[in-house]
Amino acid sequence: MKKQNNLLAQLTKELLGFKDPEKALSVSNYFKTGKGQYGEGDVFLGINVPDQRKIAGKYKELPLSDIKTLLRNKIHEFRLTALILLVAKYKNTDGLGRREIAKLYIKNAKRVNNWDLVDLSAGYILGDYLLDREKSILYKLAISENIWERRIAIISTQGFIRNSKFDDTLRIAEMLLADKHDLIHKAVGWMLREVGNRDLETELKFLDKHYQKMPRTMLRYAIEKLKKSKREFYMKK
Repeated sequence: MKKQNNLLAQLTKELLGFKDPEKALSVSNYFKTGKGQYGEGDVFLGINVPDQRKIAGKYKELPLSDIKTLLRNKIHEFRLTALILLVAKYKNTDGLGRREIAKLYIKNAKRVNNWDLVDLSAGYILGDYLLDREKSILYKLAISENIWERRIAIISTQGFIRNSKFDDTLRIAEMLLADKHDLIHKAVGWMLREVGNRDLETELKFLDKHYQKMPRTMLRYAIEKLKKSKREFYMKK
């Protein structure tokens, strides 16, 4: 236990060594941490993601208990580093190990609380773990009042899309058509575009059915890779 705590202390010390107050202010504005904004209250140190990845690579042996401690930290970069470690640990284990990681991720979903945190983790952990398993948890997350849980629901399906399985992406996308938040609009549009990258006919079928009621941002993201004539057709709703 002492060795484990030492590892966590060392990792924390290394991260703190890269803090940059000036960059922290800029990043805080970018991730909308002001009152009433989607990232309200989040704390940034201004640590570059490449530096976080480099540090995380040195602590691959960090146990899940310490990764969970990092994930529950108020500092954004600590949570992001925790997720980098969690994705790496998931890739390098199987069976019960992956099950434990997926359970930890679901239990701490509210700590995956900004779009960058969701996007670098959901598809690689839940999306992979649930590929051939029962997926009701995603549908539960899709109706959550928590925006990040809703984003986790749709972004997780990226793991299915990579395996040419589109049904859950399309069902969850339908559930989120009336969502009010542009970060959900962007996420849904992105996943629909990913479907189209692998099966254009499937994406077009979905668009033909729903484009007239899709939020404009969602639609723009979904049709970004289509031919100009197709983009113009769908935007004339």
